[in-house]
Amino acid sequence: MKTDFDALLLVSFGGPEGMEDVIPFLENVLRGRNVPRERMLQVAHHYEMFGGVSPINQHNRDLIAALRKELDAHGPRLPIYWGNRNWHPLLPDTLAHMAQDGIKNALAFVTSAYSSYSSCRQYRQNIIDAQAKAGPTAPRVEKLRVFYNHPLFIEANVQQIRAALSQFEDVNLVFTAHSIPESMAVNCDYAAQLAEAGGLIAGALEMKTWQLVYQSRSGSPSQPWLGPDVTDHLRTLHREGVRNVVVAPIGFVSDHMEVVYDLDVEARKVADELGMKMVRAATAGTHPAFVRMIRELVMERIDDTVPENICAPDCCWVG
Repeated sequence: MKTDFDALLLVSFGGPEGMEDVIPFLENVLRGRNVPRERMLQVAHHYEMFGGVSPINQHNRDLIAALRKELDAHGPRLPIYWGNRNWHPLLPDTLAHMAQDGIKNALAFVTSAYSSYSSCRQYRQNIIDAQAKAGPTAPRVEKLRVFYNHPLFIEANVQQIRAALSQFEDVNLVFTAHSIPESMAVNCDYAAQLAEAGGLIAGALEMKTWQLVYQSRSGSPSQPWLGPDVTDHLRTLHREGVRNVVVAPIGFVSDHMEVVYDLDVEARKVADELGMKMVRAATAGTHPAFVRMIRELVMERIDDTVPENICAPDCCWVG
């Protein structure tokens, strides 16, 4: 049965926008997790290198502006709201604002393309918790599906990576994504979806040799996480004689601190030490194909034409 949707809600991770935000933001991120304060302060230093500003919030503002133009030009004419998991604008505040505006049925676009607890199901729980805080007038919210293999997401990545590849004649292509614990990975399709997306992108680029590696792991060193790590992989490639590499963070839809620090600082430092030339491809960001994809996901739900077998029966957007 079709639903009359009256708003689009962009849901994201959030990030600090000044030094005074960094510690409160990290406390939100780590709440309920057994992470030593020393580790939190170490991560805080990463933000200090960028003036305490994560790029993610501005990326989301830019995406909303581009999406506003797309919806104004082609419909549907829905107001766009924005709420984050960990920093302002926070989801509970946004849901309360939507209720005050009389919004009843909203669609939620989460800025994560893949399925896992932290990249999919946890966001659904965040929305449920925010609805509870907003009270009985909170709008109904339906999360749009994952989109890791959507042709327009693939196209956006292909074009961004092609621009990076054009700087070389002989180059190795490396895809990266945020690592997750192996115990989480065995209960979801995260790694398989990343591999499928990588294969689709490499195929469109006619790149026969590519690798999928991971970055940004955290937690106890004794806990197994998906690997190999991107810096370890760069060392392996160097031993194999590779001197040019394009690193493409297809696990992210826009720049996060994990992209600008873990790749643009840490991985680049390793590449420089090894004498390798490394170019980091841009994320999908506000690429026109990616913006069009979001509209297509909205229209799927409005027209009740979501493809079958996209999400498992017990996946996060069902409920």
